[in-house]
Amino acid sequence: QVQLVESGGGLVQTGESLRLSCAASGRTVSSYAMAWFRQAPGKEREFVAGNRGSDIMIYYTDSVKGRFAFSRDNAKNTVYLQMNSLKPEDTAVYYCAYDLRNGRVIGSWGQGTQVTVSS
Repeated sequence: QVQLVESGGGLVQTGESLRLSCAASGRTVSSYAMAWFRQAPGKEREFVAGNRGSDIMIYYTDSVKGRFAFSRDNAKNTVYLQMNSLKPEDTAVYYCAYDLRNGRVIGSWGQGTQVTVSS
C-alpha cells in the first residue's frame, strides 16, 4: 500500500507563492500516474494537475494554467506543486493522489494540506 504525505500548505496573500510536496512510501511511484486535487468549502473535489508516470505531458485544469507547475523527483519518490500568483479562489484543501485510471483515483490519497489565500 502506498502512503502519501503532503506538506507545504499555509496562509499567504494574493499574488504570493507556495510549493506543496507529496512524499510517497511503500512503492516507487515513478511509473504511476500521480496528481493533485483540491476541495474548497462547499464544493466537490476537483483535479488540479498531474501526469502519467511514463509521460512527459502534464495536465492542468484551466484555472491554474500558467500559474501552477507539477513536477516529480523520482530519486525522492516525491511530487510537487509549485503555485505562483495565488488567488483567493485557490483556497482549498489540496490532496495528492496515486494511481489514476481514466481520471479516477484507484490508488491512495494523502491526508490533505490546507492552502488559504487572503485578499
